[in-house]
Amino acid sequence: MSKDAPQKPLNIAVLTVSDTRTMETDKSGAFLAGRLQEAGHSLAQHSIVKDDVYQIRAAASQWIADQEVHAVLVTGGTGFTARDTTPDALLPLFDQVIEGYGELFRQLSFQEIGTSTIQSRAVAGVANRTVVFVMPGSTGACRTAWDQIIREQLDNRHRPCNFVDMVTFYQQHSQT
Repeated sequence: MSKDAPQKPLNIAVLTVSDTRTMETDKSGAFLAGRLQEAGHSLAQHSIVKDDVYQIRAAASQWIADQEVHAVLVTGGTGFTARDTTPDALLPLFDQVIEGYGELFRQLSFQEIGTSTIQSRAVAGVANRTVVFVMPGSTGACRTAWDQIIREQLDNRHRPCNFVDMVTFYQQHSQT
């Protein structure tokens, strides 16, 4: 498919993991919601949950089970404090881990914050043909992840590969 092909808009959910943020103070979640809509996608839902393994799993699992949600963007809870449990909550849900996402995120982040990037447990995976990207809770980290990695991977015109055909599999096959 060429860059001139029409874009396939996706339904993307945003999950903010935080013990303190509200919808009014959630700058990172708002940033991601705005960026995905600017890129031509639809915001399926935006929620905030406490940094609790079971609340995180419950919210993500609901979207993973929904065939209308193609991707989930998760911000927050990726550090090393006792309350940072997002990767621990989500990794067991993945059918496949996208190893290169965390590696690339930390490489790009190193250029911005130096060795502090080793404290980011950015992870990604595929669960039930839904792609899930997990990033730190700062707006800067969300900008790095979205602008330099995720945006292209959720654009069917990006070559040589992207995740769009995989996440829209059910829609493509229900129309035939």
